[in-house]
Amino acid sequence: MLNRRTILVCAISALCLTAPAVQAEQIQIFYADDGAAIGGYDTVSYFSGSDPVRGRPDIAVMWKGAVWYFSSHENREAFEANPYAYAPQFGGYCAYAVSRGYTVGTDPNVWKIVDDKLYLVHSSSIEKMWERDVEGNIEMAEDHWPQVLRN
Repeated sequence: MLNRRTILVCAISALCLTAPAVQAEQIQIFYADDGAAIGGYDTVSYFSGSDPVRGRPDIAVMWKGAVWYFSSHENREAFEANPYAYAPQFGGYCAYAVSRGYTVGTDPNVWKIVDDKLYLVHSSSIEKMWERDVEGNIEMAEDHWPQVLRN
């Protein structure tokens, strides 16, 4: 027969086991200048093979604390079906800065797709440093992410 103590121990154990996953989810913050992710650019458009395009405020979705604008309903639907496939890595913060252990905003026009993942960079001058060792910089950024958000 289950008594109160057994039920309480089971409940506390379940909370302790799920706490790390909940914490990780809570710190998944996306950089959003003025509340709009990627400065209002359509994140799906980066994967089209051409230059990214600005999204429209009337075709938007709220996700992970930021508003994401899209240039078409189709792009919004693609994002809603699998947001992690289209969202920029490292919360949309500059991938080079994260590789160095800090965060800084990005320029939506300075970007790179690597292994079907979107990486944004702060500026074209920083992009030159980023491109000297893209794979190494990604590796270092992954080592710092998401702890870098606590700095």
